[in-house]
Amino acid sequence: MQKIETVQQFEQLAETNPRFFFMKHSLTCPISSNAFTDYQAFLNNNREEDGYYLAVQEARELSNHISEKYGIKHESPQAFLFIDGKPGWNASHWNITEKELSKL
Repeated sequence: MQKIETVQQFEQLAETNPRFFFMKHSLTCPISSNAFTDYQAFLNNNREEDGYYLAVQEARELSNHISEKYGIKHESPQAFLFIDGKPGWNASHWNITEKELSKL
């Protein structure tokens, strides 16, 4: 799992990777901490999947960019599955679980 911090890094990722998971993670929210643990577990158990994240407090510009570009209201935590450069799925809060991610 790799941390993405800039709009440029994210745009390059979206252009070059046909399928990847992405999570907006809050460093101060206990719900986000639980979701992030499940996200990490999912990626550890599904090594063929590519996973990335941002820390909302450290990458506010990128977080806002994703919300504005794709017209998806910002939430934190929030997870996405990007397919061909667009979100094919997204969920927030308690809906981000290893079980739900495994269905995708």
